[in-house]
Amino acid sequence: MKKLTIILSAFLVLTAFATFDAWKNDKPHSQLGFTVTHLGIADISGTFNDFDVTVTSSKPDFSDAVFELTTNVASIDTRVEPRNKHLKSADFFDAEKYPTITFKSTSLKEESKDKYKLTGNLTMHGITKPVTMDLKYRGTIENPMTKVRTTGFQLTGSINRMDFSIGSKFPPPMLSDEVVIKADGEFVVK
Repeated sequence: MKKLTIILSAFLVLTAFATFDAWKNDKPHSQLGFTVTHLGIADISGTFNDFDVTVTSSKPDFSDAVFELTTNVASIDTRVEPRNKHLKSADFFDAEKYPTITFKSTSLKEESKDKYKLTGNLTMHGITKPVTMDLKYRGTIENPMTKVRTTGFQLTGSINRMDFSIGSKFPPPMLSDEVVIKADGEFVVK
Protein backbone atom coordinates (compact mmCIF):
# COMPACT_ATOMS: atom_id res chain seq x y z
CA MET A 1 0.00 0.00 0.00
CA LYS A 2 2.85 2.35 0.87
CA LYS A 3 4.48 1.68 -2.53
CA LEU A 4 1.21 2.48 -4.34
CA THR A 5 0.86 5.73 -2.38
CA ILE A 6 4.42 6.77 -3.33
CA ILE A 7 3.80 5.98 -7.02
CA LEU A 8 0.52 7.92 -7.06
CA SER A 9 2.13 10.87 -5.27
CA ALA A 10 5.02 10.94 -7.74
CA PHE A 11 2.59 10.82 -10.66
CA LEU A 12 0.55 13.71 -9.26
CA VAL A 13 3.65 15.82 -8.64
CA LEU A 14 4.99 15.19 -12.15
CA THR A 15 1.66 15.86 -13.88
CA ALA A 16 1.04 19.00 -11.84
CA PHE A 17 3.81 20.75 -13.79
CA ALA A 18 2.66 19.60 -17.21
CA THR A 19 -0.46 21.03 -18.74
CA PHE A 20 -1.82 19.13 -21.68
CA ASP A 21 -3.94 20.81 -24.30
CA ALA A 22 -6.46 18.69 -26.21
CA TRP A 23 -7.03 20.08 -29.68
CA LYS A 24 -10.00 18.96 -31.81
CA ASN A 25 -10.28 19.29 -35.56
CA ASP A 26 -12.44 22.15 -36.78
CA LYS A 27 -14.62 20.13 -39.16
CA PRO A 28 -15.44 22.83 -41.73
CA HIS A 29 -11.71 23.50 -42.13
CA SER A 30 -10.41 19.92 -42.14
CA GLN A 31 -10.37 17.18 -44.74
CA LEU A 32 -9.24 13.57 -44.97
CA GLY A 33 -8.53 12.59 -48.55
CA PHE A 34 -7.16 9.63 -50.48
CA THR A 35 -6.15 8.83 -54.06
CA VAL A 36 -5.85 5.49 -55.90
CA THR A 37 -4.82 4.83 -59.48
CA HIS A 38 -7.45 3.21 -61.70
CA LEU A 39 -6.39 0.99 -64.63
CA GLY A 40 -2.85 2.29 -64.21
CA ILE A 41 -3.73 5.51 -66.05
CA ALA A 42 -5.97 7.76 -63.94
CA ASP A 43 -5.97 8.93 -60.34
CA ILE A 44 -9.33 8.78 -58.56
CA SER A 45 -9.68 10.79 -55.35
CA GLY A 46 -12.12 10.73 -52.51
CA THR A 47 -12.67 11.85 -48.95
CA PHE A 48 -14.08 10.63 -45.69
CA ASN A 49 -16.48 13.39 -44.66
CA ASP A 50 -17.11 12.33 -41.05
CA PHE A 51 -14.01 12.08 -38.90
CA ASP A 52 -12.70 13.32 -35.57
CA VAL A 53 -9.09 14.00 -34.65
CA THR A 54 -7.71 14.84 -31.21
CA VAL A 55 -4.19 16.17 -30.76
CA THR A 56 -2.88 16.16 -27.19
CA SER A 57 0.32 18.06 -26.40
CA SER A 58 2.00 19.87 -23.55
CA LYS A 59 4.53 21.72 -25.74
CA PRO A 60 3.76 24.75 -27.92
CA ASP A 61 5.71 23.26 -30.87
CA PHE A 62 3.71 19.99 -30.57
CA SER A 63 6.92 17.93 -30.45
CA ASP A 64 5.32 15.63 -27.85
CA ALA A 65 1.91 15.45 -29.56
CA VAL A 66 -0.26 12.36 -29.64
CA PHE A 67 -2.72 12.11 -32.53
CA GLU A 68 -5.93 10.07 -32.44
CA LEU A 69 -8.32 9.69 -35.36
CA THR A 70 -11.70 8.01 -35.76
CA THR A 71 -13.35 7.93 -39.19
CA ASN A 72 -16.87 6.84 -40.12
CA VAL A 73 -16.36 4.49 -43.09
CA ALA A 74 -19.90 5.12 -44.38
CA SER A 75 -18.93 8.77 -44.96
CA ILE A 76 -16.70 7.83 -47.92
CA ASP A 77 -17.29 10.16 -50.85
CA THR A 78 -15.79 9.82 -54.34
CA ARG A 79 -18.42 12.05 -55.99
CA VAL A 80 -19.96 8.96 -57.68
CA GLU A 81 -22.74 7.40 -55.58
CA PRO A 82 -22.61 3.88 -57.17
CA ARG A 83 -18.85 3.80 -56.50
CA ASN A 84 -19.38 5.01 -52.92
CA LYS A 85 -21.90 2.22 -52.37
CA HIS A 86 -19.49 -0.36 -53.81
CA LEU A 87 -16.65 0.88 -51.59
CA LYS A 88 -18.89 0.49 -48.51
CA SER A 89 -19.70 -3.11 -49.51
CA ALA A 90 -17.92 -6.31 -48.46
CA ASP A 91 -15.85 -6.08 -51.68
CA PHE A 92 -13.92 -3.22 -50.07
CA PHE A 93 -14.40 -1.64 -46.63
CA ASP A 94 -17.41 -3.69 -45.46
CA ALA A 95 -18.73 -0.65 -43.60
CA GLU A 96 -21.53 -2.61 -41.96
CA LYS A 97 -19.09 -5.02 -40.28
CA TYR A 98 -16.22 -2.52 -39.81
CA PRO A 99 -17.86 0.90 -39.38
CA THR A 100 -14.78 2.85 -38.28
CA ILE A 101 -11.16 3.43 -39.17
CA THR A 102 -8.93 4.43 -36.27
CA PHE A 103 -5.40 5.69 -35.84
CA LYS A 104 -3.41 6.38 -32.69
CA SER A 105 0.13 7.68 -32.86
CA THR A 106 2.94 5.89 -31.05
CA SER A 107 5.84 8.23 -31.90
CA LEU A 108 6.61 11.60 -33.40
CA LYS A 109 10.15 12.20 -34.67
CA GLU A 110 11.34 15.58 -35.85
CA GLU A 111 12.95 15.49 -39.32
CA SER A 112 13.52 19.24 -39.67
CA LYS A 113 11.86 22.43 -38.49
CA ASP A 114 8.10 21.80 -38.30
CA LYS A 115 8.41 18.49 -40.21
CA TYR A 116 7.93 15.15 -38.48
CA LYS A 117 7.57 11.44 -39.08
CA LEU A 118 4.34 10.36 -37.39
CA THR A 119 4.10 6.65 -36.59
CA GLY A 120 1.09 4.90 -35.17
CA ASN A 121 -1.33 2.04 -35.34
CA LEU A 122 -3.92 2.17 -38.11
CA THR A 123 -6.95 -0.10 -37.76
CA MET A 124 -9.01 -0.64 -40.87
CA HIS A 125 -11.20 -3.55 -41.99
CA GLY A 126 -10.51 -5.30 -38.67
CA ILE A 127 -6.72 -5.27 -39.20
CA THR A 128 -4.22 -3.17 -37.22
CA LYS A 129 -0.84 -2.30 -38.72
CA PRO A 130 1.84 0.27 -37.89
CA VAL A 131 2.15 3.07 -40.45
CA THR A 132 4.45 6.07 -40.76
CA MET A 133 3.41 9.31 -42.44
CA ASP A 134 4.89 12.76 -42.98
CA LEU A 135 3.45 15.46 -40.74
CA LYS A 136 3.93 19.17 -41.25
CA TYR A 137 3.13 21.60 -38.44
CA ARG A 138 1.79 24.72 -40.16
CA GLY A 139 1.70 27.04 -37.16
CA THR A 140 -0.58 28.38 -34.47
CA ILE A 141 -2.39 31.70 -34.70
CA GLU A 142 -5.31 33.53 -33.19
CA ASN A 143 -8.19 33.20 -35.64
CA PRO A 144 -9.10 36.81 -36.52
CA MET A 145 -12.80 35.94 -36.81
CA THR A 146 -13.29 33.87 -33.64
CA LYS A 147 -10.34 35.11 -31.54
CA VAL A 148 -9.60 31.44 -30.73
CA ARG A 149 -6.12 29.89 -30.86
CA THR A 150 -6.04 27.75 -34.00
CA THR A 151 -3.31 25.41 -35.18
CA GLY A 152 -2.79 23.59 -38.47
CA PHE A 153 -1.27 20.31 -39.62
CA GLN A 154 -0.87 18.56 -42.95
CA LEU A 155 -0.42 14.78 -43.14
CA THR A 156 0.83 13.02 -46.27
CA GLY A 157 1.93 9.50 -47.04
CA SER A 158 0.72 6.23 -48.43
CA ILE A 159 -0.49 2.84 -47.33
CA ASN A 160 -0.86 -0.50 -49.08
CA ARG A 161 -4.57 -1.38 -49.20
CA MET A 162 -3.72 -5.10 -49.45
CA ASP A 163 -2.14 -4.91 -45.97
CA PHE A 164 -5.70 -4.32 -44.74
CA SER A 165 -7.47 -6.70 -47.16
CA ILE A 166 -9.29 -3.84 -48.86
CA GLY A 167 -10.55 -4.76 -52.34
CA SER A 168 -8.48 -7.91 -52.72
CA LYS A 169 -10.71 -8.99 -55.66
CA PHE A 170 -9.41 -5.97 -57.58
CA PRO A 171 -5.64 -6.31 -58.13
CA PRO A 172 -3.42 -3.88 -60.01
CA PRO A 173 -3.61 -2.48 -62.57
CA MET A 174 -7.38 -2.35 -62.02
CA LEU A 175 -6.70 -0.51 -58.74
CA SER A 176 -3.29 0.41 -57.39
CA ASP A 177 -2.24 -1.25 -54.15
CA GLU A 178 -0.82 2.10 -53.05
CA VAL A 179 -3.31 4.53 -51.59
CA VAL A 180 -2.01 8.07 -51.22
CA ILE A 181 -3.28 9.86 -48.11
CA LYS A 182 -3.49 13.63 -47.70
CA ALA A 183 -5.15 15.22 -44.71
CA ASP A 184 -5.29 18.88 -43.78
CA GLY A 185 -6.68 20.18 -40.55
CA GLU A 186 -7.28 23.19 -38.42
CA PHE A 187 -7.56 22.48 -34.70
CA VAL A 188 -8.85 24.40 -31.71
CA VAL A 189 -8.47 23.71 -28.00
CA LYS A 190 -11.51 22.00 -26.49
